[in-house]
Amino acid sequence: MSDFSELHRMLTDRLDLRAVGQHDLDALHRINADPRTWTHLPEGRHASLATTRDWIDRAAARWHTDGLSYWTARLRGTGEVIGIGGAQRHEPGFWNLYYRFDPAHWGRGYATELARAAHDAAYRHDPDLPFIAWVHAHNAASRAVADRLGLTDLGLRPDPAFGEPMHCYADREVGVLSRRAGV
Repeated sequence: MSDFSELHRMLTDRLDLRAVGQHDLDALHRINADPRTWTHLPEGRHASLATTRDWIDRAAARWHTDGLSYWTARLRGTGEVIGIGGAQRHEPGFWNLYYRFDPAHWGRGYATELARAAHDAAYRHDPDLPFIAWVHAHNAASRAVADRLGLTDLGLRPDPAFGEPMHCYADREVGVLSRRAGV
């Protein structure tokens, strides 16, 4: 397993990825409160600053418990916060890809760039765990990111967190994924 310090900040061609923290609250709330970022899952939208604050606390804590979590994504040239994402360890034992970007920056390949960094970091930290992107069938943009990342669509499966059928894109074959069953 990798040391936390080498993963908490990563640079890609265009992004400066830094472990998420409360110093990013206002920018991340703006992104998470924007209904355009939640068209695939409207109930996920952050309606209050307190929701974003609690969400950041949980994500930041995962750096210390699991060694990897979400980064705040900034443009390398300007430092502007344009998104958040990364990989978190989920039960029953896989890396879960997550990202959300300001709609003003959609369509420029930032999600793919962040997703590649997340996959690399997850593999360096614990290569024994599968890397998975759970994607709603109607979320064509996220399905395209998973394809560009080279993940295989294993079909519709129940998402372990919520039980709803979603496309399971993975970097390897996986068995049954539920909170009660192993990978």
